[in-house]
Amino acid sequence: MKAPAPAGIATVIAYIATIPAANLAVTHFGAVPVGLGYVAPAGVYFVGLALVLRDLAREATGRGAILAAIAIGTVLSYLLADPSLATASAVAFAVAETMDFVVYEPLRRRGLLVAILASNAVGLLVDSLLFLHLAFGSLNYLPGQILGKTWMTVVAVIVLALLRRRYRVIA
Repeated sequence: MKAPAPAGIATVIAYIATIPAANLAVTHFGAVPVGLGYVAPAGVYFVGLALVLRDLAREATGRGAILAAIAIGTVLSYLLADPSLATASAVAFAVAETMDFVVYEPLRRRGLLVAILASNAVGLLVDSLLFLHLAFGSLNYLPGQILGKTWMTVVAVIVLALLRRRYRVIA
């Protein structure tokens, strides 16, 4: 088995780091505007980024490493969240990231961007529904949650598409 490159390890670390960052953002900033008049808990952008980083880390390090990272992220999510958010955060993270993984794997053969878009759509919806229900007992922030995470996915896919295009031109 080949060891992951430093960039792959950095991607896994960045992925795992988004979990405490999301929890800290929710705890310290509450709800933030996400555009089009919607608001969402402040961790929304970090969670959207986590969904993309999970897919990129999987590409760089493989299935086993990313499943371990999901487990680490779940534990961190529980340990580092404000006690009132700990269970909601951990459950939403574990289920959403696993669903993202399950959707991503078979679609990867159709292309990286297709897999990222489809798996993130599932992951962001599952994460939003579970987190909001468990943390707040309400889905009032659902449109903002979906919008904020969608922004992160769209930006990441555009950046990846531009990078792929650039490297094809150079190669």
